Amino acid sequence: MKSLTWTPRPLTRLLLANGVSLLGTRVAAIALPWFVLVSTGSAARTGLVAACELTPYVISKALNGPLVDRVGARRVSVTADLLSAVAAGLVPLLHAAGLLSFPLLLVLAALLGTVRGPGDLAKYVMVPELAERAGQPLERASGLVSVAERLSQGTLGPAVGGLLVTFCGPMLAVLVNAGSFVVVALVVAFGLPHGSGAPTAPAAPAETDRVEQEPGYWRRFGEGLAFLRSDRLLFALTAMVTATNLLDAAFTSVLLPVWVERSGHNASVLGLLFAASGFAAVGGSLIATAIAHKLPRRLVFFLAFLFAGAPRFIALALGLPLPVIVVVFVCNGFSAGFINPILGAIDYERIPRHMLGRVGAIGDALGWAGIPLGGILAGFVVGAAGLVPALLIGGIAYALVTNLTGLRPEWRAMDRKAEVADEVSVPEGEGVPSLR
Repeated sequence: MKSLTWTPRPLTRLLLANGVSLLGTRVAAIALPWFVLVSTGSAARTGLVAACELTPYVISKALNGPLVDRVGARRVSVTADLLSAVAAGLVPLLHAAGLLSFPLLLVLAALLGTVRGPGDLAKYVMVPELAERAGQPLERASGLVSVAERLSQGTLGPAVGGLLVTFCGPMLAVLVNAGSFVVVALVVAFGLPHGSGAPTAPAAPAETDRVEQEPGYWRRFGEGLAFLRSDRLLFALTAMVTATNLLDAAFTSVLLPVWVERSGHNASVLGLLFAASGFAAVGGSLIATAIAHKLPRRLVFFLAFLFAGAPRFIALALGLPLPVIVVVFVCNGFSAGFINPILGAIDYERIPRHMLGRVGAIGDALGWAGIPLGGILAGFVVGAAGLVPALLIGGIAYALVTNLTGLRPEWRAMDRKAEVADEVSVPEGEGVPSLR
């Protein structure tokens, strides 16, 4: 008789661990600002706490790529998660002891962002190795990563965080975040195959001259930057993601809230639109996980961006009825669900395994670089030209960035050759790793 006990495979364990980590982080991202807001009444201090965690996170993630490649992703992930648990756990403990001042909270938030960055990067680096061990196509593995991220950060995270803060208080919610880091560290340390997440090299030097041949930190960092610049497709994708992230930040942080307020709606409409897009994105990512490796990448990628970008801006600018706008946001989220699985698969295929940490970290940092500017630019344009012109400018810019750039020759390299696709096979009985 077949056992009914479900034992998750290593790739699924990593995805579950990553989802738990992101869920806890999202809970803390709600709890800490809320704690500052209700205890100080200062919106400026609330924003400062968020900035003190996010800025070190981006910088640390970019700078720790060479460390992940040299030390090994598994070791970095476990160490970073344990340090994150300490940093997060000190907040409620010091608060309970009456020792948590606002400057000390800023220091702890910065410390949490600093150690969390390399931990998230290390989990990203381990995905292709575990996907190969499971015989899974890279699009499928990348799609599952996207599903876990969207569920943890976009749907379940805000709901769980809001409930915990409401019924248990913000400090207990932060303590839950600290506990989640401990759970993730244990899963990665003891739940993955022996030898996984170890550092790799193009050629192992002889033991006698290992010290002389081992490149230093800045040389490794420079190699990652040089590789990104030399790969025309990766460089073009990074530039495109930087621009779209800027436009997305402008839309979500300024243009959409201003439209909701000026259209006579309340905050519930804002939540409705975010929820419609978020749940649809999870559905799109699930479908992409199952079939993206069978589809033409370039066609799917640009069709997804065609529906995921400009239509939101144009629909608001035209003042369409709310039910129509909800449909537009559903289409936006569903289409966006196909983008990250393709982007992740391209990264995993084109970046050499021994350079995945440093190149991926630099690419992520550049992709995030436009996010802080999005809200600033959107606020300036709305103030200078008005909301409708700002929406039209954003929609046109999104369409140009995501479609006309696809005519450049380097984008043809996005389509994987048939013989490469044929090499990726799913062993009989493996199936898709379940997230249940």
